[in-house]
Order: sequence, then structure tokens, then C-alpha cells
Amino acid sequence: MAPSAQAHHRSHSLLLLQKLLNLRDSASPLTLVCDTIEQGAGPLVREVISRAKFARSKVIFISLATVKRPQDADIFIKARGKSLKILADEINTHIALPSKGTASTLQKYLLIIDTLNPLTTPLQTHLLPAFLTSILPNPCTSLVAVYHTDIPSPSQTSPYTPTPLTLLYHLATTVFHVSSLAHAIDSHRAHLRSLPAPSFGLHESREGVLIGLAERQNGIVLDMEMRRRSGRAVAERFILTPSSDSKTGASIMLLADHPLFAPLQVDETSGKEGEEGETTFSLGLTEKQRRDREGIVLPYFDAQTEGGGGEGGRILYDMGREDDFDEEEDEI
Repeated sequence: MAPSAQAHHRSHSLLLLQKLLNLRDSASPLTLVCDTIEQGAGPLVREVISRAKFARSKVIFISLATVKRPQDADIFIKARGKSLKILADEINTHIALPSKGTASTLQKYLLIIDTLNPLTTPLQTHLLPAFLTSILPNPCTSLVAVYHTDIPSPSQTSPYTPTPLTLLYHLATTVFHVSSLAHAIDSHRAHLRSLPAPSFGLHESREGVLIGLAERQNGIVLDMEMRRRSGRAVAERFILTPSSDSKTGASIMLLADHPLFAPLQVDETSGKEGEEGETTFSLGLTEKQRRDREGIVLPYFDAQTEGGGGEGGRILYDMGREDDFDEEEDEI
């Protein structure tokens, strides 16, 4: 890929992520954030809320697991124990319906659901599409919902019923999978050494208290998949690094641009690899080795040249003193 094409792809991907995080032009009405116990969706959700407040959007936080009201939430709704119908009616009381001629001045809303897992019981899973549609009454409303993928889903009443995660994948316009940057770096280093990828968290299958790794890298990895209106999906991997200053937003970059994930660079003049390879030997050739290789005469070189002595497919061979001439083999 040419450098200009690489720069265009990088700029396009970063601008698309900025557009999604800023909730600009209703880029994604329903954003699904999938996390695990190894890496929660908190940094991404806080960044979306912070940008929504900067854009003067109204933040409605729908709590199914959160006890305390988030700092930047304008409205805090406790949803545990309520049916989907009652919950939808309560949410819609805080959202103004659009009217003709006011599209440009319509108030923007950001809905946050801290976890969808309690709403995916066998008795409620088939009601999720209608519920999610009912709480998005106008085009200026965006919904960001979190789903914990490491929590086992309850058994379905029918084998033909899709799993809750499959249904949410189908409904969502953008899906984010969050993971730890420290875990991704360790897995990448193991891949460079052709070693098995390490396991973390529940995949370690270790008994006792689950203790996460220390935060050696300040950031999370975002695996993004955005579905456009044409049906084409755009997939990319990013690194989001939260900022300690609330006034400045988090920094984002492509995963491929991170120094530890950059591809190995080979110097064409010297043939030596960069230090990222961490090999104990050189795969390149020195200038003397290259001159010696070019001076080697290949076997049967005379038969390969045009006008040589090997016309007709004959192979020229000069016997040496150590060769034993066999008349029978020569006749054959």
C-alpha cells in the first residue's frame, strides 16, 4: 500500500471514531459495548459522557447495576425490578418528541444503559427490539449499552431462538469490544516469538480469587465494527488512552501505529532487521557476502546460456580425477 493510501486510511478511521464518540449526525443510534471482567467498559463510557456534556447533550443514565449516580449524568433512572414497558415509559418522559420545523434546534439526548444482561432473560429477550426502538423516539437520541460477554446467558426456551448477544449484534449499528492494552501487548509479544498466547482472567482456569494484572499500560484496545446504511461494515482497532484532565478528551490512535505493534522494518541497504525483532542472529547479508554470492558460477551454467554447448537438452559434464567412468551407464 502506498504511503498516501496509508495516510488516507489512517485519517478516515480516526475521523470515523471521533464522529462516533462525539455522537455527531446520529452516526450510530445504537452502540453496543461488549466488555469482560478483565477489562470493563468504564473508560469508554466515561469518555462518551464527557463529550456529550461538552456538546450540551442531555445524559440519561439507566442503572441496572450502578449504585451511585455518575457525576455528569443529568437524569439517573433505577431500572432494576421494572418491566420493559414501565421502564420505557419512564425514559420517554424525559425525552421531548420532535416537531416540524425544529429539527435544527432539537435537544440531543444520550442514553446510557450500564448493563443489558438483566434484560436478556428468556421471558424478555424477544421484547428487546421493541423496547430499544421505543426509547429512541427522535433522530437526535443515541443509545450506548454495555453487555458483559463473560456472564453465562440463561438457557433459551426454544432452540430456534437466537441468543441475546446474537440479537444485540443484529440490532446494533456499532459494536465495540474493549480489552486491556497490557494483555494485548503480552499476546503480541508471544506471537512474535511463536509462543502460545497467554491467558488472562477467567480463561486462566485458576481456583481462588480472581486478581487482574496491574495497569502497566494506561489505555484500552477498542475493536470497532460499524455498519453503514448501505450494509457495508467498517472494522478497525484503536487504542484509547483516558486523560487525567477532564477538560481535554482522551487520545486515540490506531493500534497499528503503536510502537509495540508496528511491523518489523528491514533496511534494504544493509539487509538488517530493526531492533523490534529481538532476534539473536542476522537474516541479512553483508556487502562482502553479497559480492561473493554474485561471483559464484552455477552448475551447468554453460548449458543454460543461449548459444552454449547444451543445445538439444544435452548436459555438459567434465569428469574429474576422482570420478569413476562406467561404460554401461554411459550407454544408457
